[in-house]
Amino acid sequence: MADAISNFSAPMTSGQTFELSGRPARYTVLFFYPKDNTPGCTTENMAFRDLHEQFQAAGTEIYGISRDSIRSHEGFKAKLGLPFELISDPEEALCQQFGVMKMKQMYGKTVRGIERSTFVIDAQGQLVKEWRGVKVAGHVDEVLEFVAHQA
Repeated sequence: MADAISNFSAPMTSGQTFELSGRPARYTVLFFYPKDNTPGCTTENMAFRDLHEQFQAAGTEIYGISRDSIRSHEGFKAKLGLPFELISDPEEALCQQFGVMKMKQMYGKTVRGIERSTFVIDAQGQLVKEWRGVKVAGHVDEVLEFVAHQA
């Protein structure tokens, strides 16, 4: 795979700005999720939270991304006690770059939203693994297994 990812910057929680270039981590995990404070997204964020130390031990930084505002993200992060930052993408620039906007069925209606997706980028800015159309159950374990077994 190993596709180069264009550098980008985006606002994130804790008053910081995410910059892809120059990330010190061996791997950067970007996980796109539809919306703060919804059941599946809460479960997914808590799963990344609960395995955060193991990701850190594998030289991996985690960032969640949705179209929610920084204010929404700050509340969501505090409520769940997330040890990682959340990136706000209200203009969908990152969603477009990673191709995660899809038409989906929700409660019998067709809506446009984020397809739950996860991307692993190495320290050189190369995309080394992606998961699209993610189901929450077991997914975070699979991502951790991937980064932990890269030598």
